[in-house]
Amino acid sequence: MSEAFRLGIAGLGTVGAGVVRLLTEHAALIETRAGRPIEVVAVSARERTKDRGIDLSSYHWCNDPVELAHLDGIDAVAEVIGGSDGPALDLARESLGHGRSLVTANKAMIAQHGLDLAQRAEANSAGLLFEAAVCAGTPILQTLREGMVGNRIDRIEGILNGTSNYILSAMERQGEDFGEVLAEAQRLGYAEADPALDVDGGDAAHKLAILAALAFGVEPRFCEVEIEGIRDIRAADIMQAERLGYSVRLVAMADMERQGDSPARLLQRVRPCLLPAHHPLASIDGPTNAVLAHGDYAGPILIQGAGAGSESTASAIVSDVVALARGETRPAFAVPATSLAGVKCADSGEREARYYLRFVVADRPGVLAELAAAMRDARVSIQSLIQEGESVGPEESGIMIALVTHKAPARNVRDALARLQGAASIVEPPLAMPILMD
Repeated sequence: MSEAFRLGIAGLGTVGAGVVRLLTEHAALIETRAGRPIEVVAVSARERTKDRGIDLSSYHWCNDPVELAHLDGIDAVAEVIGGSDGPALDLARESLGHGRSLVTANKAMIAQHGLDLAQRAEANSAGLLFEAAVCAGTPILQTLREGMVGNRIDRIEGILNGTSNYILSAMERQGEDFGEVLAEAQRLGYAEADPALDVDGGDAAHKLAILAALAFGVEPRFCEVEIEGIRDIRAADIMQAERLGYSVRLVAMADMERQGDSPARLLQRVRPCLLPAHHPLASIDGPTNAVLAHGDYAGPILIQGAGAGSESTASAIVSDVVALARGETRPAFAVPATSLAGVKCADSGEREARYYLRFVVADRPGVLAELAAAMRDARVSIQSLIQEGESVGPEESGIMIALVTHKAPARNVRDALARLQGAASIVEPPLAMPILMD
């Protein structure tokens, strides 16, 4: 029998405990597939005496997770503490700096410090694996890194946050507004008590930065992702979208802009969009995640599955641990860290699309003319207009008007909305959503 592969685990929440449970329950199966036993030998967490439903008595306990980076007899560390900085980052840097491989589910840390960690891993012949950081147990990173290795990937689109997708799907089914559905999602455990990272787009942006790095061979640049969330979407917006033949989804998108001999530029965006029924992401419902990757030879490939959950995430972590136990080594972002390009951002203002624009306005003469004038002056052509008779807005002080534009550059649409800013007839800030693949 080959020598056991010895693992330390930092963080014993539902995911960390799930890793221990999975390695214990499937020990024989995993040993067969890894070619050697995998043993947890040390753990670290905040509370030693907390009942986690697992037996920790045989493991060495570390009060400080960074101790795992220096402890003798450990081959790799699994980090499930979370957070982009602090103890998680300290542990990651120390482990990799000492040539000890690291497995993590920490999307925020990889999105913001991925280049530094990849360089440390390569400089010290250590592995850095993070399949669980994007879409939990659904093997999306593996598909990009290995299954599409022969393709030039031009574009990625994805539904990367299960909480937001659950809320939008429920609003679609129930005809209720954001606040009501969010409260329900929190009661059911689909949303955190503080849902900001999910509903404001930050979680999806972390994942998108990682996907873009793998797909395009660039360093992860979370700070350059343009982010819009879903808080301002009304049930009435979703109803109007349905009447027009669309679904509303929070979509993460990244593509490389290639024009002749000019340097390629990367555009990364997370924002709510209208998707036509034939779009592969339009039917993604509930807390499901999905990624649509466009390869020049493979064509569009859709991967979907559970995007969160302790068992799904633990499964992905164990998959990475098994890869290390087999001796499988690979660059963290599919190419050596020294080869990751530092591309510039593309100008999103140049991108053209049709738009759904929603206004809540005072019910008085001349409002439509004012909207039309702003569109005209910004060179945005109106395709259709929908006016709702029911009062909406703060204390039902306005009526809803929705416009669908012809294709126009994003900067023109922004210009039109800027011309209306501060207008007395506008009761609340307008909502703009692009229409994809129409």
